[in-house]
Amino acid sequence: MASVYSVTQVNAYIKNMFAQDFALNRISVKGEVSNCKYHTSGHIYFTLKDGKSSMAAVMFAGHRKGLAFTLEEGQQVVVKGSVEVYERDGRYQLYAQEITKEGIGDLFERFQKLRDELEEMGMFSPEYKKPIPKYGTTVGIVTAPTGAAIQDIINISSRRNPYVQLYLYPALVQGENAKESIVKGIETLDQMGLDVLIVGRGGGSIEDLWAFNEEVVARAVFNCSTPVISAVGHETDVTITDYVADMRAPTPSAAAELAVFDYSQFEEQMEMYGHTLLRTVERKLERYRFHGNQYALKLKLYDPKRSIHECRQRLVDIEDKLKSLILSKAASDRARVEEGQLRIKQLIEKQAVRDRHRLEIFISRLEAESPLKRMGGGYGFVTDGKDKRIDSVKQVKAGDRIGLRLRDGSMEAVVSRVAPAEFGLFSSQQEGIRGDR
Repeated sequence: MASVYSVTQVNAYIKNMFAQDFALNRISVKGEVSNCKYHTSGHIYFTLKDGKSSMAAVMFAGHRKGLAFTLEEGQQVVVKGSVEVYERDGRYQLYAQEITKEGIGDLFERFQKLRDELEEMGMFSPEYKKPIPKYGTTVGIVTAPTGAAIQDIINISSRRNPYVQLYLYPALVQGENAKESIVKGIETLDQMGLDVLIVGRGGGSIEDLWAFNEEVVARAVFNCSTPVISAVGHETDVTITDYVADMRAPTPSAAAELAVFDYSQFEEQMEMYGHTLLRTVERKLERYRFHGNQYALKLKLYDPKRSIHECRQRLVDIEDKLKSLILSKAASDRARVEEGQLRIKQLIEKQAVRDRHRLEIFISRLEAESPLKRMGGGYGFVTDGKDKRIDSVKQVKAGDRIGLRLRDGSMEAVVSRVAPAEFGLFSSQQEGIRGDR
């Protein structure tokens, strides 16, 4: 019976054979970079391929110092290193020590050419981008029915908002018929009038994602009336669909977060808005109430009754003031009149004293000139029958009745004789008498 070896023994034997092969220990391999990934440890894992075959490759962090460029999908490179067997998995891979850039691969060249053509046609222009509804309730998904992408979308959607309805079109996302299946899914879900579409798949190499670089898929996304979120591969993967879509998500999970709003956060936000609205309304009511009170005070201030009362009170005050002024004026005038009367009285008294003195003088003079006084000295006053004074003998004749008035009485007589006196002598006597006076 032939010897039986364990898997470990076989892998160790093959690894030893590779290690003893001089050509495999120092080899340069030319090919196109595909499925390139930068690990957090600093290692670079990628696939090196040509038109017929491919091989796994890795460049450890210790050899990255000699890498003068960023390794990307579609680059044509020459890798210098060694081909060794990874004993644990029983597979061989190229351990890169130096990588030089040779050119662009066929797929990447096709990608750039189509991208430039569609960009020149304006299919990437921002004005054609439709906004993603913030509170969409129906979400269409074009992806494979199995795989991590659809599961991630379902899990995140149910967690964020269980009320959102998901519609899945099970499409082929890899292979020859993938582009037709994706286009059919986009057109079918677009006719359903949904709020938003998610078109994508999980990560993979540039060949795996190539269906989303096809022109027919790009035009289907561009012509879709429903907003489209592209979610193809990982964050580092970029496809033509990403450029045409209305929004690009780095992963299907991120697309679910963009398409489905968080209901709990929405509730909190609505509650916050409610409180804010309530506070705003209360502040406005308080402000309006304050203004109303101010207007009421102004109405009271400008109330006609109040104005009338004020005017009436002002009139009363003016009346009181006028009365006070009148009384004060009257008292002043009375005092002034009394003072004037006193002065007039004093003047009158003084004038009366003066007049009494003058009167006494006049009395003295009148007494001196009084005929009674003269008659008291033996003289009398002679009048005719008509009581007219007789001052000449020519005014009477014998037989006329005359009256005589003396100091102590009167009497009547009859003229018995008229004897004119000597004029010269009498005249001299009268002049002498007048001179004595």
